[in-house]
Amino acid sequence: MQKANINKISTTSRVNFFERFECFTKSSVWPAYVCCFCAFMYAVFVRFYHAAGGTIGMSGKIKDPAIFYMGSYMAGITIMFCGFALIALIKPWSRIVPIKIPLIGGRKIHPLILLTPTLIGTAFLIAHGVSGIITKALLLAGIITMDFPGFVEVDVRDLALWDLLVYEPCFSFLGMMAGLTAAHYAQASGVRQSSFRRGTVLYLIMVFLLTALFATSIIFDFADKISL
Repeated sequence: MQKANINKISTTSRVNFFERFECFTKSSVWPAYVCCFCAFMYAVFVRFYHAAGGTIGMSGKIKDPAIFYMGSYMAGITIMFCGFALIALIKPWSRIVPIKIPLIGGRKIHPLILLTPTLIGTAFLIAHGVSGIITKALLLAGIITMDFPGFVEVDVRDLALWDLLVYEPCFSFLGMMAGLTAAHYAQASGVRQSSFRRGTVLYLIMVFLLTALFATSIIFDFADKISL
């Protein structure tokens, strides 16, 4: 009897969690605007700034500045585009093609067409940010050491602090906002409740595994040694 009660409480807790989560994401569009704003700020004041030769947040001498500047510029454009793209997910025309468009106007857009790239990007952002926080914390604690082949000279501690306190938390936050936006879009697009709940659980497991893969890859591929 006691075991049955415990199982019942556990099931009720999961249901209540999903109900609260569904209610929150279904009515909330602000994560898309917040993510768009943060993506714009990050693109302009970090990526474009570094692409223009800015040195704040740069903790060493780059081996190939031209490639780095171009990479920063392209990353900034990509991040900015993704931020603005999230706004589309909270608009009606992201679910039904506008009537004015010839031939396909008025047709319903399959949710996976927009959800798939959004969820892939979200998983990457969260895995990148969380694994970066973990590995940089281990680096600062002296548990691991890491090489930075893109630098000729580098202040490892300063670089790790910038990553730990600024860059990686930003990636993690963008990922969470994008995830909430994707959840809103899924419900607004009419995804069945059972599919939404099952998909959410499977997706969280996938993100956890991807984060573990990223962190393990960084530690064992780029660490010189692990202090036991």
